[in-house]
Amino acid sequence: MLDDFFIRAVLAGLGVAAVAGPLGSFVVWRRMAYFGDSTAHAAILGVAVSLAFNASIYAGTLLVALAMALAVSVLATRGQAMDTVLGVLSHSALAVGLVAISFVPQARSDLSAYLFGDILAVGRTDLALIWAGAAGVLALLAWRWQRLLTASVNEELAMAAGIDPRVERMILSLALAVVVALSIRVVGSLLISAMLIVPAAAARGLSRTPERMVGNATLIASFAVLAGLSASLRLDTPAGPSIVTAAALIFAVSQAFRRG
Repeated sequence: MLDDFFIRAVLAGLGVAAVAGPLGSFVVWRRMAYFGDSTAHAAILGVAVSLAFNASIYAGTLLVALAMALAVSVLATRGQAMDTVLGVLSHSALAVGLVAISFVPQARSDLSAYLFGDILAVGRTDLALIWAGAAGVLALLAWRWQRLLTASVNEELAMAAGIDPRVERMILSLALAVVVALSIRVVGSLLISAMLIVPAAAARGLSRTPERMVGNATLIASFAVLAGLSASLRLDTPAGPSIVTAAALIFAVSQAFRRG
């Protein structure tokens, strides 16, 4: 079964969707959309570093994404406005990454794959890494669920309950870096944050509880993967953008059924 490239693509997309739903919900609750963009844009720099040193794309992307998360945390504590810090780092990381990747000859021809994904080229090793990483992130979110949820809803309440919001923020940053590294082959660095935000935003208006929102976001992301890949196969459109387009259409339809 895994010899079929389309089956591998579907399984890879569902692996990303399984973790994009829960993590995307936290991104929406904590209004971390810009942070997601910054981490995703830094992925291109991670690709350049990986190719320059002949290292794993996943490892290089993860390290750079973690460095971005650390840089944001440090600069935010020095009095800089968060949106300004994220804007500067997001665009700078993308620009530096594109310049760096231009010095790696073997990467120039595959640049669009890193920007917009190449899910149809996912192999068995990629598939194993995606699902292993997704399982790890889901286990982390399940373990810290109540603490993460309390810190996301009200930081003052979290502190009163003995929960350090900064620790929970760093845990989410770590999880986000892992998901960015996993998703680089599926939807590319420019579309990763869309897969995190759009399904969760669509699910928010359809859900009464945080748990229901997580479940709905996962279902929406999974359906977007299936619909996007099917459309890509039939219409010969780029797979990554087709998946995000499907998610955007679901979001548009969901607004008609939004609660309150």
